[in-house]
Amino acid sequence: MTRRVAALLLALAGLVLFGQGVYIHAKALVAQILLERAFDEAVISGRNVKPWSWADTWPIARIEVKRLRASAIVLAGSSGQALAYGPGHVELTPDAGERGVAVYSAHRDTHFRFLKDVVIGDEIDVTRSDGNMFRYRADRTSVVRFDSSGIDALGGEYELVLSTCWPLEAMTPGPERYLLHATMIGRPGAVSDSGPVNQPHSAETRVATLADYQ
Repeated sequence: MTRRVAALLLALAGLVLFGQGVYIHAKALVAQILLERAFDEAVISGRNVKPWSWADTWPIARIEVKRLRASAIVLAGSSGQALAYGPGHVELTPDAGERGVAVYSAHRDTHFRFLKDVVIGDEIDVTRSDGNMFRYRADRTSVVRFDSSGIDALGGEYELVLSTCWPLEAMTPGPERYLLHATMIGRPGAVSDSGPVNQPHSAETRVATLADYQ
């Protein structure tokens, strides 16, 4: 009898975990549909558009890797609530298309699942909500601690970093982050070739800590 009860409890626990996994993926899928609509409206209207009335964030960009047919809408900020629905733009880093390192973070099992399939040389398109599009080429990867990224946000050239948890196939959270580094190769939608659109932060700004997510 004890063994039967134990087996039943294990089965129930498995069903709960499976249900939670399905819920997370379903929420991510539905959210991206609403975010796509809000992003398209933002491009047309030129204003920030919340994807739902109670949202404390809004879409600011679309990331695409056409070789993989992968696409995700990026949200303003990298809070836990934002990351539950899509990639987040890490605070104190430039927007895509500006000089420095634009950093976007997301969960490894939902919105940035495609990072495991990105190879060096892949092209990454980032379209901002103002309609400007910028193209980057993946040129290297690295693994760092979440509290010591080593990224100089406003140093160097026009760069992009996509960040998620490491190891990519792990099921539990850990202290390491996987970074995909890319450098701008085309500026078809750039406002100006003379420099960033705006640069509100000190040139000493560094990204010391990446968001703590799975």
